Amino acid sequence: MSHSTLRPELLMPAGNFQKLKFAIAYGADAVYAGVPVFSLRARENGFKRDAIRAAIEYTHKQGKQIYLTMNIYAHNRKVDKFMEMFHEMADMQPDGFIMTDPGLIQLSLQARPETVIHLSTQANATNWATVKFWRDLGVRRIILPRELTIEEIADTRSRVPDIELESFVHGAICISYSGRCLISNYLNLRDANQGTCTNSCRWQYQLAVEQGSLLDTENLPENGEVYKPLQENYRLKEANPHEGRYADAEYEIDEDEHGTYIMNSKDLCAIELLSELRAAGVCSFKVEGRNKSLYYAAITARAYRRAIDDLIAGRSFDSNNFKELASTSNRTFTSGFLKRNPRHTAINYDDGDSLPTTHRFAGIVIDYNPSTGRATVIVKNRLQLGDTVEWIHPHQNVTITIDAISKSNGESVTEAHGGLEYQIPSPFEPDEYTLLRQPLAMNTTIAERTL
Repeated sequence: MSHSTLRPELLMPAGNFQKLKFAIAYGADAVYAGVPVFSLRARENGFKRDAIRAAIEYTHKQGKQIYLTMNIYAHNRKVDKFMEMFHEMADMQPDGFIMTDPGLIQLSLQARPETVIHLSTQANATNWATVKFWRDLGVRRIILPRELTIEEIADTRSRVPDIELESFVHGAICISYSGRCLISNYLNLRDANQGTCTNSCRWQYQLAVEQGSLLDTENLPENGEVYKPLQENYRLKEANPHEGRYADAEYEIDEDEHGTYIMNSKDLCAIELLSELRAAGVCSFKVEGRNKSLYYAAITARAYRRAIDDLIAGRSFDSNNFKELASTSNRTFTSGFLKRNPRHTAINYDDGDSLPTTHRFAGIVIDYNPSTGRATVIVKNRLQLGDTVEWIHPHQNVTITIDAISKSNGESVTEAHGGLEYQIPSPFEPDEYTLLRQPLAMNTTIAERTL
C-alpha cells in the first residue's frame, strides 16, 4: 500500500475518563492517557490505576486503541518504581506505551519483548539515522518532533520505511525544542521534564528600569509604578553573532500597559495539510491537549474526523472544519514548521491565555425527560432567556433561542449560572454526548469572553 492511500489514525488526548469517552464518540480512532507520576502531564492527570484499567476496557469495547504515556526522563530513584508501574500497566494490555528515556525503553523491552513502544516527541528524533536507531532497538512508532518539515518527514520515511511515523497536527507548541525546557524549573522550581511545567514561556513579562534612588522607589504609588510607554525601540540581538542565515537577526521587544510576550507560541493547526502529511508517510495524526476542556476534545475530534474522512474519500478540503476549530479556545493558529520556518509569525504577542474566538462552551447534557422535552444541563458559562445556543452532537448541530429555563425543583428562572444544573428545552432527543455552545459576537472583547 502506498503512503498516499494509507488510512491515517486520528489520535486524541484523554485527560480523564470523561474526555476519553467524548473524544471517541466524536471520532477518535485512538486515545492516549497519562500514567500517574510517570507522564509529562503529571500536574493535571485525571487517571489513577483503577481508572486506567476501566479506560482500557472501555476503549477496546468501542473497537478503538489506547496508548499509555510514561515519558519522563527518570532519575535513579525512579527507575525501580517506573519498572514496577510498567509491569502493572502492561498487564492491563494497552495497545502501546509512549516513552522517552532510552534506558527505560531498553529495560522495558528486555523485560517484555512483546511490548509496543512509541517514542515520545520529547526524544527529539529529528533525522532518519536516529529513527533507524530506535527501530533497531525495537521501537514500533516514532512521534515526530514538531520542528520537522513535511519534506524532512518524507525523506525519513523513504530511508526507514519499516517504522510507523506519528505527527502532531493540532494543539499547543512549546517555545523550546519539542518541550525540552528548563524555564519553568529556573523560575518556579517546577520541572517540565518531570511533568510539572508551569508554562512560564507564556507568562506576561514587563521591562523594568532600575530606579537608582531609594527615595524614588519609596515615592511610588502603593500599587506600583504608573505605566509609562516605552520611549524608544527595544530589540534583542546576540552579542557575538555566529555565522548563519540569521546571524545578525534582531528581535523586537514591544510593551504596552498589559506587559509583553516574547516566548508565547501560537497553537499548531495542520488540518489543511493532512493530505501532504499522509503522502509523506504519516500514519497517525496526533492532537495535543490532555489538560484542555471536554468541549475542545469533542469539537477538535469531530473536525479532524470529518477532514480525514473527506481526505480518504477524495473530497476537497472543507473550510468549515477549520471554522469549527476556531470555535475552541486557542492562542490563534500557525502551521508551525511543516511548510517552512515560521519565525516571528508563530508568536502571539498579544496575550498568554487561550481564549474563545467564535463560540463559548455553554454546557453538558446529562439527562433528558421526553415527557417535558427538556434536557438537564450542567451549565459551564452563564446563559439567560433569549440567548442563542447551539446543541452539538457528534453528527449534527441545532441552533435555538432559549425560551425557558428552570431549576431542578421546577422553578422558572431567567438565567442559568455556571457550575449548576438546569432544565432547558431541547430541539431533539439528546444522548450523553450532547454539548451546548454559545456563539460570540465578532466584536466581543477579551474581557467579555472570559466572564
